Amino acid sequence: MAEAAKILVVDDEIIVIKSAERVLSAEGYHVEGALSGREAILKMEQNNYNLVLTDLKMPEVDGITLIRWMKKSKPDIGIVIITGYPSQDTIKEALELGIIDYVPKPFTPAALVDVTQRALEWVKGKVYVEEKPKEEFPPSMLNELDRIIKEYKNKPGCLIPVLQRAQEIVGYLPPIVQKRISKGLNIPTAEVHSVVSFYSFFTMKPRGDHNIRVCLGTACYVKGIEGVLSKIREALKIDIGETTENRKFSLEGVRCLGACGLAPVMVIDQETYGAMTQKKALDVISQYEPTILKSTASEEIEEEIAEKEG
Repeated sequence: MAEAAKILVVDDEIIVIKSAERVLSAEGYHVEGALSGREAILKMEQNNYNLVLTDLKMPEVDGITLIRWMKKSKPDIGIVIITGYPSQDTIKEALELGIIDYVPKPFTPAALVDVTQRALEWVKGKVYVEEKPKEEFPPSMLNELDRIIKEYKNKPGCLIPVLQRAQEIVGYLPPIVQKRISKGLNIPTAEVHSVVSFYSFFTMKPRGDHNIRVCLGTACYVKGIEGVLSKIREALKIDIGETTENRKFSLEGVRCLGACGLAPVMVIDQETYGAMTQKKALDVISQYEPTILKSTASEEIEEEIAEKEG
């Protein structure tokens, strides 16, 4: 049996540490806490960790200082920010230092687990440098990508616009595309990957014809989004980050959709649907794929018959 990943949660609020310990321990991770950056450094000098989740605003040794120390002394440890309201400048600085992702406070269990799983996959596989079978793209597509890279090269803040255009051209941002952008813009591949994994509107996997985004923010969580998400996953037979076999739907979990007043919220392509219930979610999805309701109803009938016969 594989050894459980070791995670260190660094925050000067004990309630944040205890909440993260409760959520992540239930997922099988080994979780420890540190109430300051100084305590975190002492722990990392004595123990090995796979992932550190750290607040930014802490007394004495703040999060940015801690991240700088880790990048110099413990470069193999993955880093995720867990914070309240980070400024654009702080996030930019953290990204430049090489964080993998962030999760906002207060966090929902689903959001924390999702970010942690993706961060540990990054740490384990170093996906941005891993050599995999190369996807085949038409020469015309690659030529257009190179044209965009050349157009934006040397312009301030060029990375995000290039990534946005690249995703429009290719449909997603696999490692081979990230490397091409990295080389063309003369930006480290790790920095390109950090930006792609940080922003939810970028994807490293091909999307289906229709992209379903389910909000995992606090307002939606309180109003029952986890039950809605569970029903969607059951109906489509996919998990967050996956695409159905027929390439009809992709499913994403996002931290906020900017529609808290409509919670719980689901977005399909560009259409926002509020006050979601399990039934309403399936009704909406069936507008895009009518067989969804039929197949789900058949499965429920079969389960009911099996229970009675059992």
